[in-house]
Amino acid sequence: MKLATLRDGTRDGRLVVVARDLARCVAVPEIARTLQGALDEWIRCAPALAAISDELCAGRLPDAVPFDPAAATAPLPRAYQWADGSAYVNHVELVRRARGAEMPPEFWTDPLMYQGASDHMLGAQEDVALADEAWGIDFEGEVAVVTGDVPMGTTADDALRHVRLLMLVNDVSLRNLIPAELAKGFGFFQSKPASSFSPVAATPDELGAAWRGGKVHLPLLTQVNGVPFGRPDAGQDMTFHFGQLIAHAAKTRDLVAGSIVGSGTVSNKEQGGPGRPVAQGGVGYSCIAEQRTVETIVAGAPATPFLRFGDRVRIEMLDAGGRSLFGAIDQRIVRAR
Repeated sequence: MKLATLRDGTRDGRLVVVARDLARCVAVPEIARTLQGALDEWIRCAPALAAISDELCAGRLPDAVPFDPAAATAPLPRAYQWADGSAYVNHVELVRRARGAEMPPEFWTDPLMYQGASDHMLGAQEDVALADEAWGIDFEGEVAVVTGDVPMGTTADDALRHVRLLMLVNDVSLRNLIPAELAKGFGFFQSKPASSFSPVAATPDELGAAWRGGKVHLPLLTQVNGVPFGRPDAGQDMTFHFGQLIAHAAKTRDLVAGSIVGSGTVSNKEQGGPGRPVAQGGVGYSCIAEQRTVETIVAGAPATPFLRFGDRVRIEMLDAGGRSLFGAIDQRIVRAR
């Protein structure tokens, strides 16, 4: 089933079940008013929501209405936990290589992860409002899972049982603020503003064979101002699968239902080189920083600028039949008022 949250004047919005083709939706207040409420009582709510989904997809719900992604918030407009990993170690290796830094061997065996702000998540079509282009505005195309309750010490294999939903992420990064912030030795904060999420979250069964081994085996498609920027396969070169990421996050704490765990920037290796842009026949990149890194490796300096006010970013994933799985993140970069 596919679920979304529509604006209704409250902080947490109104839960709706969305048809598989994303055309229609129906509210389900008799089951759960919000997505967080459904996650809190998943054992009770999931079968009832799935039954509504079946009826909706069969066209048997006359009270269904057209689904408007612009009216949707993030599936979880605020969340108890947002922990973002860096599962595609190729991305990390390229960035370190560009600045002449060695790759610590433990990066291949122990995931990197940061705890992001989760008090306000952006909807898929909300503007990304920021004060200064000089901050180095970048997008990061990712996949994320939403968990149920995860006990502390859960193993990587067992952790996959706790995956409730999947969705897409634009983990906005302010690249020019990152170096000074990390140099303080206390992690990201100002350099990681509100992240954006796809309009729809889907249960793993909606992905069919594309969901296996804790990975999503489909290309993640990104565009900047309507021009293809990246199409790497999210299931390829993912060093740590979602079970491993969840287990890492739960090593020293319980995770509560509604926790979001991100994959980090989707990145693919290329034989014989550091990668090529889509325009040159490669799979491209899921963030500008990685393209700038490759430009530095190849030509000695970056050439691609970071985002400017007025730029538009689109992030989407299609199933094997070419249909949008989660709807598209499609948003403008604007000057904050």
